[in-house]
Amino acid sequence: MKIKVLLILLVFLPLIGCDRYTKQQAVILLKGQEPVSFLNGFFTLTYHENTGAMLSLGAYLPENIRFIIFTLLVGLALVSGLTYVLVKPMNKYSFTVGLIILSGGFGNLYDRALNDGRVVDFILLQAGSLKTGVFNVADVAIMVGLFGFIFITSRWGKQLTNQSN
Repeated sequence: MKIKVLLILLVFLPLIGCDRYTKQQAVILLKGQEPVSFLNGFFTLTYHENTGAMLSLGAYLPENIRFIIFTLLVGLALVSGLTYVLVKPMNKYSFTVGLIILSGGFGNLYDRALNDGRVVDFILLQAGSLKTGVFNVADVAIMVGLFGFIFITSRWGKQLTNQSN
């Protein structure tokens, strides 16, 4: 149980805090401003409010449907997920990956609750004609967690977790 508390203090809460802080800074520094590009346009900071999910999926749904899906149902799923990782016996790698994913989800849910159903996005990556959608730190946490989950469930990840037990 000590390791879970430590990981919550060192992973979960700081990731939510970092996401919150960067979104606040995006509002202060980027809202209403022209995008700022770095590294020959590879990395751009630009202000965007997303009422939908990833890549604005569902953004054009009626407001009450978006609230039910993106606030109530996502909130229920996140609370259930957090309860699961806290109660279920699992190794520290699985627990950490679960916390990383959940921290991103809670970061975006918190933002949505504060911003009338909108999530602040501000990072854009572009290489030539290839570019990402605009995203935020919470989205990065979710993706890192998903890649971590894929890794720890792979043959190599299973070897790593078995060696450390």
